[in-house]
Amino acid sequence: MKKITLIAITASAMLITASCGNSSKDDKAIINDKKAAIEKLKSESAKNEAEIKKLQTELEKLDSNTANAAKIKLVSAATVTIQDFKHYIDLQGHVDADNISYISPRGMAGQVKAVYVIQGQNVKKGQLLLKLDDAIYQQQVTAARQQLEGIKTQLSFAKNIYQRQKNLWSEGIGTEVQLISAKNNVEALENQLKSAGEQTQVAVEQLKTANVYSDVNGVADIVNIRVGETFMGMTQAGPQIKIVNTSTLKVVTSVPENYLTRLHKGSVVEITIPDANKKVTSSLSVVSQAIDLTQRGFVAEAKIPADPALKPNQTAVLHILDYSAPGAVVIPVNIVQSDETGKYVYLLTKGSDGKTVVKKQTVSIGEVYGDNVEIKAGLKGGEQLITEGYQALYEGQVVSVVK
Repeated sequence: MKKITLIAITASAMLITASCGNSSKDDKAIINDKKAAIEKLKSESAKNEAEIKKLQTELEKLDSNTANAAKIKLVSAATVTIQDFKHYIDLQGHVDADNISYISPRGMAGQVKAVYVIQGQNVKKGQLLLKLDDAIYQQQVTAARQQLEGIKTQLSFAKNIYQRQKNLWSEGIGTEVQLISAKNNVEALENQLKSAGEQTQVAVEQLKTANVYSDVNGVADIVNIRVGETFMGMTQAGPQIKIVNTSTLKVVTSVPENYLTRLHKGSVVEITIPDANKKVTSSLSVVSQAIDLTQRGFVAEAKIPADPALKPNQTAVLHILDYSAPGAVVIPVNIVQSDETGKYVYLLTKGSDGKTVVKKQTVSIGEVYGDNVEIKAGLKGGEQLITEGYQALYEGQVVSVVK
C-alpha cells in the first residue's frame, strides 16, 4: 500500500514538473513575440517619423513660398523724365476798355432841356448828347455884348475928341492938359473894351457848357437821364451817361501783395474768357507798385485784341507766368511722401538675388504747380519711379511691377 502511494506521489510530482516546464517555455515565446512586435513597431515608427519629417519639410517650403508670394506687392512705375517746368499764378479778373468816358457837364449842373442820345447808340467824339437850360447864360452873353458895344461907341467918340484936340494943339489952340486928358480917355476905353471882350468870351463859353458833347468815339453804354432832370454826371446810383470804346481792351486783376517781387511789366499771361470761349496769350502792360489797403493787393493789366464777343466787366481767368525752369526733373506731386527726415520717393532697383526691390530716395523739391512738382535734388532722370502702390512700402521690399 505504501509502495503504491509513493508511486502515485512520484508520478504526480513528475506531472507537475512537466507542466511547469511547458508553461515556462510558452511565456518565453510570448515575451519574444511581444519584443519582436515592439521592435517592428519601433522600426515602422522610425520610418513614419522620417516620412513625416520629410513631408513637414516639403510643407514648410510650400508654406514659405506661399507666404513670400503673398508679401510681394504689386506696383506701377514710370521713368523719370526731364522737361520744362513752369509755375503760374492763377487769378480772376475782368475785361475792361481803355477808353471809357463818364460824361459830365463842363460847368454847373443843369436842368435837361433835350436828350439827343439813347442807350446802345453809336456816338462820335464831339457829338451833341444833351441840351441843358441856358437861359441865364443867354442873358449873361446878351449883357456882355451890350456892354461891349457901349464901350466901342464911347471909344469911337473918345478917339474923335482926341483927334480934334490933337489938331487944335498942332495949330496952337488949346492946352496940353486937354490933349493929354483926351489921350488918357482913349487908352482907358481901349482897356475897358479889351476887358469887356474877354468877359463876353467867358459868357459865350459858359453858354456853350449848356451843350453836353461826347469826348470819345464809342457806344452809349448807359443813358440814365431824362428831360427835366438835373444833369450832374455822377450820382449815387452811378453815371448818368457812360460812353464805352471797345476798340482797345484789357484785362484787369488784383494780385496778392506776396507776389509783388515775382511779377513785372512784360510777364507772360495766358488769359481765358470762359463765357466767350476765348483764349489769349498776352503780357502784363501795367504792374502797380502801390498796395491797396483794403484788398492787400496791387493792380495788374494786360492788353487783349478787340473782339465783338468781349464786353467790359466780363469774367476773365489769368495764368501769369512767374517762374520757369527749363530742363527740370518733374514728377507727380502726389507720390512725394514725408517723414521726420524730409521728403522722399520710392524707386525700383535690383536686389543681390536679382529680384525687384524698393529703394527709398530722399529728394529736395522746388515749385509746385497743378499735379506736378519740380525736383531740385535727389533725381537726375531715367530712374524707375513707383507711381502706384507706393503706400506702406519699405526699403528693400520685394515688389512685382504691373505692366
